[in-house]
Amino acid sequence: MTDSTAPASLSVIVLAAGQGTRMKSATPKVLHRIGGRSLLGHVLHTAAHLNPRRTAVVVRHERDLVASEVAAVAPGAVIVDQDEVPGTGRAVELGVEALGDDTADVLVLSADVPLLDVPMLTALLAAHRERRAAATLLTAVLEDATGYGRVIRATDDAVSRIVEQKDAAPDELAVTEINAGVYVFRADTLRRELARVGTANAQGEKYLTDVIGLLRDAALPVAAVTAPDAAAALGVNDRIQLSEAARTLNARTVRHWQREGVTVMDPATTWIDVTATLARDVTLLPGTHVLRATVIGEGAVVGPDTTLVDCEVGERATVTRTDATLAVIGADASVGPFAYLRPGARLGAGGKVGTFVEVKNSDIGERSKVPHLSYIGDTTIGSGVNLGAGAITANYDDLAKHRTEIGDEVHSGSHNVFVAPVRIGDGAKTGAGAVIRKDVPAGALALSVAPQRNIEGWVEKNRPGTAAAEAAARARTSQEADDGAQNEDG
Repeated sequence: MTDSTAPASLSVIVLAAGQGTRMKSATPKVLHRIGGRSLLGHVLHTAAHLNPRRTAVVVRHERDLVASEVAAVAPGAVIVDQDEVPGTGRAVELGVEALGDDTADVLVLSADVPLLDVPMLTALLAAHRERRAAATLLTAVLEDATGYGRVIRATDDAVSRIVEQKDAAPDELAVTEINAGVYVFRADTLRRELARVGTANAQGEKYLTDVIGLLRDAALPVAAVTAPDAAAALGVNDRIQLSEAARTLNARTVRHWQREGVTVMDPATTWIDVTATLARDVTLLPGTHVLRATVIGEGAVVGPDTTLVDCEVGERATVTRTDATLAVIGADASVGPFAYLRPGARLGAGGKVGTFVEVKNSDIGERSKVPHLSYIGDTTIGSGVNLGAGAITANYDDLAKHRTEIGDEVHSGSHNVFVAPVRIGDGAKTGAGAVIRKDVPAGALALSVAPQRNIEGWVEKNRPGTAAAEAAARARTSQEADDGAQNEDG
């Protein structure tokens, strides 16, 4: 849903060129993920809801990786390459050039500030328009502002300038109001003032923040909006801040679903990605992770200690202590505890995948059960089937994968191995311990039984000196003594 109050001529510039050295990572900082999206993805998703005329993303470090993420998340955005001139001022200057001349206002966002939401940015835009400001910046008040640029206000409380941490005097370092790195500018004014910004600072960079001082010197109005939630306005610069942002976002997401009728028994141990969808009366038990595009139907109970990645869970299903990825669980079905559903696993309505069962690339029909200690791979199972404990569909012959087909109402004995490719007809049964290598006709009983053969004395002969051989010798001697005593009594 787009925001109808946003000005029709609004454009957005997202700054995503930085390396993020404090992350100490081979992954670009803006591609680190929280809540199911990259940091950059969160910013682009929020920006799209403002209905901008154009969006430009300025890139440099790991350019192709970042550009690929932009193409996946916001395919209409313009990629802008930052040149050798360092600094946010230069990045925005290049972004403005890419936007064209038909933009009235420019919203500048940082790709490492993922928690900004649409209401906060809408309020920023509204203040900018109401005050007819040349620039409006988002600020936050922190107990400890170390590391952030400080907002310096004039005696009339208007914004005078922004000073970076490394350029700040001692009295300026005592200021607790910080610049969140989010601005709205009048586009024509921004173009003019950026051309005047130099690099005479401790970093030797072209600071975007210098534009604020230039606007004040020109007696142009500069407004500020203080974020009601300071945590939402903060950037992510290292792994500590990444985890803090993840916790903040998750708490926000959990509260949202609680208000929508979802029971979350322990919010502290429950993680829900912003990309997941839950129906009312879903219950999430402690230690549950609902990730990526997972969808959970009404009345389902998930957990405890369960992870669902890109899964579909039907109405009233129960999923207990299970790890599942790209799996579909039907209505009223039961999974777990200690089940593993791999990509392509599909369980029909009313079906069961039980304790220590692994399912991969298989369809299990309605009311069918795989209750215990089984591996089901590359298999199609009909409806009303019950597989005994220890069932294995042996799908790999060292060269290729093959499918097993099990018809409706098939009941297998315990410890069966189905050697694919093989088909079990409707209503067939298999005996305990059977190794099924050939198709079984409908209604047939399949057995693989050989007479039992006992080789007397094998252990003592072939494993001399072992504990087993000694135990066998004692038992044999005892048995011979018993037999001798019985013969004497007889």
